[in-house]
Formats: sequence, structure tokens, C-alpha cells
Amino acid sequence: MTAKVVLFDFDGTIADTYQALVNITNQLSSEFGYKALNSEELLLLKNLSSREIVKRTEISLFKIPFLVRRVRAELSKEIADLKPIPNIAQILFELKNRGYSLGIVTSNVQENVEVFLDKNNLNSLFTHICSSTSIFGKHRLIDQVIRQNRFNRADVIYVGDETRDIRAARKSRIGTIAVTWGFNSAEILREYQPDFLVAKPEELLQAIAISHPLRAKTTVN
Repeated sequence: MTAKVVLFDFDGTIADTYQALVNITNQLSSEFGYKALNSEELLLLKNLSSREIVKRTEISLFKIPFLVRRVRAELSKEIADLKPIPNIAQILFELKNRGYSLGIVTSNVQENVEVFLDKNNLNSLFTHICSSTSIFGKHRLIDQVIRQNRFNRADVIYVGDETRDIRAARKSRIGTIAVTWGFNSAEILREYQPDFLVAKPEELLQAIAISHPLRAKTTVN
């Protein structure tokens, strides 16, 4: 049987890191020369694409790589205490039990991911973990995983919570599922036309089963 592969974004899709990232980003605002955001402004950003957010916050493109590294470094101090998105762990275990190969492709650092997975007893689920601090080069990571493991692109789907996740999956010519419990709102995610848009982790099972059916596996009710 051909392996069916589900690649996941990490922050906001599996790990509930949203508030921690907001706090860290605001704490670094004066150092990197941008305005700290209040709750109303954060809500507005949820309805913007990743590129629009960069423009609106007026962060220097030159500073972004350095900012991302600092944010990830600060997050490493808290990552062991953060929890998964509610109910996502059960869904991941079910996908693994059904025979899917699971991986993570993220712009977080691999050490943060591994610490989080270990602390939350999820480290046995993922065969592939690929990371880069570039926020707009995720399609290259997806392509790397596909090449290294000789996956058929038709058998791979990517699950993420941001418009850039949808863009990355499209560039890599694989299927895409957008989830609405992370950073971007359902409205902006829908505009980018993912193959599936799901509002809660339980809906992932059906979306993945429809797009990447397995032979001789339990049918989704």
C-alpha cells in the first residue's frame, strides 16, 4: 500500500503557542523598532495574510530574520510548559493508528518542537521533523521532506493555520488543509482556497480520509 503522508505546521496547529508568541513579540517591539499590539489590533491581524501583516506592522524586512531567531530563542524558555491544542493529540494518535505517516514542517526551531513533543508524550507520532527560521520559505522544507523520503506528491497533504501554509502547499503541489483554531481567521484562510477548511481537530479525520483515503482502514463516520 502506498504511504499516505500528513505534514503539520507546529505553532498554532499542534502547539497552543499563540499567546506566548504574542507576549514575546510585544516584549521585543522596542528593541526591533515596531509597535506593540493590543488585543484589538491582534484581532485585526487575524484577518490579514502573512505578507500583509509584515507590511502593516512596518517591521523592516532586514530585521525579520533576526526577530524570528530572537522570538524562537525566547519561546524555548517557555516551550516545556505549553500544551497542545485541545483534542489535537487524540486526533494525531488516531491518524497514526489508521496508518498515516505523520511529519512536522515548521519555521520554529527543531529543538523547541522536540522538547514540546517529549513533554506532551507525542514524540512517538512523527517520523519527519523539518524546520527553518525563514517565515516565507516553508515550501522548500516541504519539498525537502518529499525528496528525501521519495514521497509521491499526490500522497502528501499539509495542515496549517496561516495563509502562508496554504501558499507553501500550493507551491509544493500538494494538498492543503487549513485550520481555524490558530493564527489566521476562517475568512482570510477561505480566500486562499485550501482544499479543506476545518474548525475543530475532530474534522481533520474526515478531511484527511476524503483527500487521502487508506485501503482496508476504518471508514470515518
